[in-house]
Amino acid sequence: MTTEFLLVTLIVVASPGTGVLYTLSTALAGGRWAGVVAAAGCTLGIVPHLAAALTGLAALFHTSALAFDMLRYAGVAYLLAMAWRTLRDASALGVEAAGRNLPAGRIVIEAIAVNLLNPKLPLFFMAFLPQFLPAHSPDAVVPMLELSGLFMAITFAVFALYGIAAGSVRRAVMARPRVVVWMRRLFALAFVGLGLRLVAVER
Repeated sequence: MTTEFLLVTLIVVASPGTGVLYTLSTALAGGRWAGVVAAAGCTLGIVPHLAAALTGLAALFHTSALAFDMLRYAGVAYLLAMAWRTLRDASALGVEAAGRNLPAGRIVIEAIAVNLLNPKLPLFFMAFLPQFLPAHSPDAVVPMLELSGLFMAITFAVFALYGIAAGSVRRAVMARPRVVVWMRRLFALAFVGLGLRLVAVER
């Protein structure tokens, strides 16, 4: 574990992406607790990618254009579906949601799907993380688990902060219906933009 790993990981995690966007939109819809639950779900979505890296499946996505494209376009389709739902579902960002809690199970499942269908995570575990593993270690599994655990902890901490911050201004935002309408449109546009950016991702 090095300072360089911590800094780069923090930059990667804090950079706006699908997980950050989902956490923000969820916190604005359901409050700070919903944002923290979304952060936990996004963090859990990293586990399948870690398991794939440990079993060698990530290498398949790294070398197989077909496998990579299948994951990528599934992610694009999911982002476009989320954009459509955000744009059409008034309850996703509406004042009427103030009196009810969003189902935690639904938030976690959607958050996991957001990261599960992110093809950049397998590349992270294949191209970035191995650079920080001991060069002459007979068993790289333990240090890889340690670095991955740290990556997940930073992910949860940063996303939770995003969620808490968004949830804290929720009431002020929801009190302005026109702002809510424009925020719904901006979130939908952002999901579309991330989907288009995902189309351009190369192995």
